[in-house]
Amino acid sequence: MAAASGVPRVAAERALSAGLAAIAGELANGRRVTLAGFGTFRPVARRARTGRDPRTGGRIHIAPRNSVHFVLSPDLKEALNPPAAASSAGHN
Repeated sequence: MAAASGVPRVAAERALSAGLAAIAGELANGRRVTLAGFGTFRPVARRARTGRDPRTGGRIHIAPRNSVHFVLSPDLKEALNPPAAASSAGHN
């Protein structure tokens, strides 16, 4: 990040930490965060449920918790999965 932006590494680390703290704060307050061209983070509440202890197979209580759901932006999705060339469609 520092090399790409041409700033000192320490300044880049500070900027990244501040950005991540701002995102975490918004999510903690129940607000969604959209990073244009990247995706959207939104907080989700997970209900309490019963699970299984993988070691014993016994039932365990899993407490309710907060988590984050992420949805890719269409731009990032396309960058990760470029469309196949039309000439190769249907040919193996």
